[in-house]
Amino acid sequence: MASDDLAAGMHSAALVLLAGLDEEQRSLAVHPFTDADARQWLEYRPEYRPGACLADLSVAARKAAHRLLITGLSEHAYAQAMAIVSLEETLDRIEGGQRNRHSGDYWISVFGDPGGDGPWSWRFEGHHLSVSMTVLGETVSPAPVFLGANPAWVSYAGRTVSRPLAPEEDLARALLDALGPAGRSIAIVSGQAPFDIRSGPRPSAPERIEPLGVAASRLGPGARAMLDALVALYLDRLPAELAAAERARLSAGELHFAWEGPVTPRTRHYYRVQGEDLLIEYDNTSDDGNHAHTVLRRPRADFGGDVLAAHYRRAHAQAD
Repeated sequence: MASDDLAAGMHSAALVLLAGLDEEQRSLAVHPFTDADARQWLEYRPEYRPGACLADLSVAARKAAHRLLITGLSEHAYAQAMAIVSLEETLDRIEGGQRNRHSGDYWISVFGDPGGDGPWSWRFEGHHLSVSMTVLGETVSPAPVFLGANPAWVSYAGRTVSRPLAPEEDLARALLDALGPAGRSIAIVSGQAPFDIRSGPRPSAPERIEPLGVAASRLGPGARAMLDALVALYLDRLPAELAAAERARLSAGELHFAWEGPVTPRTRHYYRVQGEDLLIEYDNTSDDGNHAHTVLRRPRADFGGDVLAAHYRRAHAQAD
């Protein structure tokens, strides 16, 4: 899909969504693009978030919100997202209904005017799911894209029933195996996993998290292929054209892989991949190692920072 087609698809889906909202819902869903506090927002915990709640929308408007989400995710990532949404009902059962979790507790927001000439963005967010996309003309700037899961897996008689983030864990463990003892000694930077992903629910992500771990340039062919596959897994959450653009952007930079915590499955563990304007994080750090967080971030370009910087430079040059 060409970039203009992708941007046009988001534009059309956003306008259909807004047309399906009543006045009160529109007042909750639509914000000025200049409202940075509301726009530059990432909240994957069960906390307050700005926007219109899907549970309060008509069936047609809820479907329109999902069709907007579909424009920003690949097919398999959308399937992961829907598995994550359904886990709210599973978690509510586990908790005995004490927190009244439900699969409609997801929120949609649009910032700016999708029908205008200026930048605009949208976000689909709720517990363990946050997807933000920024659009300017024919250009789409992705990220952050957060997917989590609690429980991370459900099993029966030793067989997996649900494990929506299985590839994110399994590929990292395959990379650990491929590193060999020497590589693992560099990659494992701590024997204890952090409480949460290092970037957390913050509007900006650090460009470097120390220690960096093992550099891709030090890896053998097998381990390098596994690292590339792990990065591709996260980039492929995006539509194919966006994923390809991100691969091209990252091709010249160095990558680092770091692991924290024990390597034994079903224990608290964490990893990250860092590169030029790239931060991938994964944690599974509940007491029983059954509560996962994953995020794809672009520290210099989250929330459209790249397209906005170019836009403002052009506007300044024209003014001069």
